[in-house]
Amino acid sequence: MSAPTAASLIGTDRTVISNVEAGRFGISEERLRRLASVYECDNDALIDALAEMTGVRKGGWWEEYRGKIPPGFLDVAELEHHAVRLRTVQTAHLPGLFQTEDHARAIFELFTPPIPRLEVELRVAHRLSRQSVITRADAVSYIGVIHEAALRMQLGGRDVARAQLNHLLVAGEWENVTLLVIPFSAGGFPLMGESAVLYAEAANPHLDTVHMDSPTGAVFIDAPTQLAHFRTRLDLAEKKALSPEESADLIHRIAREL
Repeated sequence: MSAPTAASLIGTDRTVISNVEAGRFGISEERLRRLASVYECDNDALIDALAEMTGVRKGGWWEEYRGKIPPGFLDVAELEHHAVRLRTVQTAHLPGLFQTEDHARAIFELFTPPIPRLEVELRVAHRLSRQSVITRADAVSYIGVIHEAALRMQLGGRDVARAQLNHLLVAGEWENVTLLVIPFSAGGFPLMGESAVLYAEAANPHLDTVHMDSPTGAVFIDAPTQLAHFRTRLDLAEKKALSPEESADLIHRIAREL
């Protein structure tokens, strides 16, 4: 349905519809439900889930970084904040939600051309703030698959790398966190060509979203068929990984080698 047609059916201007669809304007619950009726949407659970996100809402903590760091960073933080479960596969980097301050800083200091020192510190602070989703009272459930290559990257030097691995070992003991390692000996696996994949499960599956890093910035995927493919690949990657206990043993051995 075109924006002009939808706008005429609810008695508004077509620019209102365009701005709502682009995320520039908010939308009231009443208008959302009218649009759902116009669009002949009969998925009550989805409509109710969307309705919970309408109205005037106080911006999240990430809003204080708007205009100071790339907007994709803020989108990831909001995505994680509203998720009910997070699944990741990391082949070149360790999960951002478990990076120590020194490890995160070492990553941002590698950028070419160099990022101004103030922005480096803002990005580090933002990354550390994101970690509240796995430590808050209603902590999100997290399953992370990490390739051995990422564990052996000595970013920031041996001491920083050792402290980072020890932090992973501690986090892996948290009730809501499962960390799985794919060793070099496991060979190939689905998603091995991607440096980082995040699958954020929402309260309603129609609102699930995948986030991927790319050379040109963040990529967000929400098409049902593509989401189904990612779930399958994540399942297969998790099966390739060691058990949580074996994964912790490998992380511990790598830390002792440093």
